[in-house]
Amino acid sequence: MRPTRFSRHHSLKLDAIAFESRFHQLDLCHRFEGWINLKAEEEQIIMPIRVGVDVGGTHTDAVALGHQGQVLRAVKSQTTRDLITGISNALANLFSDGTINRRDVDAAMFGTTHSTNAIVERKGLSKVGVIRIGKQSSSSIPPMYTLPEDLSASVNGASVMIDGGHEYSGRQIVPMEESALPQAAERFKENGVQSIAISAVFSPVNPSHERRAAEILAGRLPGVPISLSHEIGGLGLIARENAAILNSALFRVANSAIRSFQEAVDAFELTNAKIFLTQNDGTLMNVDYARKYPVRTIACGPTNSIRGAGYLTGMSDGVVVDVGGTTALVGVISNGFPRDSTIPASIGGVRTNFRMPDVLAIGCGGGTVVHRVDGGVTIGPDSVAFELTEKALSWGGSEVTTTDIALASGYAVIDDGKCDPARLSELDSSFVDRARKKIIEIVEDAVDRMKTTSAQVPVILVGGGGIIVPPSHYSSFKGASRVVRPEMFQYANAIGAATAQVGAEVDRTFSYEETPREEVLKLVKQMCVEEAVRAGAIASTVRIVDVDEIPLTYISTSAARIRVKAVGELDLGRPKPTSRGL
Repeated sequence: MRPTRFSRHHSLKLDAIAFESRFHQLDLCHRFEGWINLKAEEEQIIMPIRVGVDVGGTHTDAVALGHQGQVLRAVKSQTTRDLITGISNALANLFSDGTINRRDVDAAMFGTTHSTNAIVERKGLSKVGVIRIGKQSSSSIPPMYTLPEDLSASVNGASVMIDGGHEYSGRQIVPMEESALPQAAERFKENGVQSIAISAVFSPVNPSHERRAAEILAGRLPGVPISLSHEIGGLGLIARENAAILNSALFRVANSAIRSFQEAVDAFELTNAKIFLTQNDGTLMNVDYARKYPVRTIACGPTNSIRGAGYLTGMSDGVVVDVGGTTALVGVISNGFPRDSTIPASIGGVRTNFRMPDVLAIGCGGGTVVHRVDGGVTIGPDSVAFELTEKALSWGGSEVTTTDIALASGYAVIDDGKCDPARLSELDSSFVDRARKKIIEIVEDAVDRMKTTSAQVPVILVGGGGIIVPPSHYSSFKGASRVVRPEMFQYANAIGAATAQVGAEVDRTFSYEETPREEVLKLVKQMCVEEAVRAGAIASTVRIVDVDEIPLTYISTSAARIRVKAVGELDLGRPKPTSRGL
């Protein structure tokens, strides 16, 4: 029986009962117990449970965490080609034993690959209309010029360049050509544009032209979603514009995914659960925020694992190796959060400059195929991925995988009646030994490449495929002060999703000519706090966790690029109990 929270009035009622006779006490206790049950039903007093779901290339993992952060149940299901079936299967497995009261689930967090897959496969993307403000200085490279041809064919609705924009100091170059926008709106309508991306020269310094253009277009094309580049990307115009185009192209994909998540939550009668999606910086956002910025879900899988690794070990710094079925992803946890990449990201062949985690992917997952080549051994890059239990040798298939090597070496055990290590007897010991050493070499090299110092650092090994690295090698792992593979390591991704906080980031460039530095920093921090609240955080819990100030020394005026990150607790809007007499 779960504990119930009592108000001051509840305590007074109990005190009154203590003065009654034994007979009356028994009678009142029965009445009081029935009243408490009724109140619990009326007020939906719940002991909060969080559900985290993460979709990987091979498995879809789901976990349920109790109100003190303890893992109540964790399951794995095969990832399916349509993804949603795999999510539904994972939730069905999670609730199958009846130990979790579904009414107690107050938050469901989803880490999804929908956006990444849509861009890579060029499927389900919206037709985008682009407005570039700054024709007089940027017309040599038109919008979408740098996109791959097949992607451009999928998303290019129409592009319009108009005069306007600002200098690096924030001063207006020329007034924005507002008179061209009604005509642009008509062109978008004729071309069947489904979403709009607006970019302007130096809008991260002064976004007023982007905002004004959005206001005009929203009046002409009501209901058409709009992306503003200064809210998504960094300083460079083309990469920032590309990021806004991708965000706009993903609006339909995001709505479809969120609708599917909601249907899954409704199907399993999680009536009190609010839905959140994981971002690529290791934090969460609510569905309204996710609809507006779907591009921020790209690469959220690795950050879920990095955050989960930190949660499971209690470590805030180190290198995290997440060995999945298809690849191993190596990232860095710094001060409890994934380290951001310092170089522009390329997504589906598109160069962008919005935030992305610093992650190295290597072809050495649990389903990666091991090949004999000229008497030697090579690992991957091909993988049997989610078909591991059909194609791997130990399951009766014909492919030798890294998991087979771990089983043949005797340092891995898999609890699956269909998996029989006896099938591996045909592998000669020298081949197994060479393959094992090659796996270790690949993982060690990846860790070394992610380090920023020659000093030894902690290494955290997570992911279902983490069994491919032999525990006997932990103490001699090159470059590692220690290697930790925590309990529940195979569920780190879903645990990371379930334990994440709501986060926001502001990355803008400011001039100190008119506003003192201290006032600028205060303003940016306040902007970041407000952004975190819009993403779904409780205002009183939001705190600034990172401030990065980069002076722009190549210009004549005093200016700096300022990046601020904030996190806060989920605003779940739980109902508050009220008191009422017996």
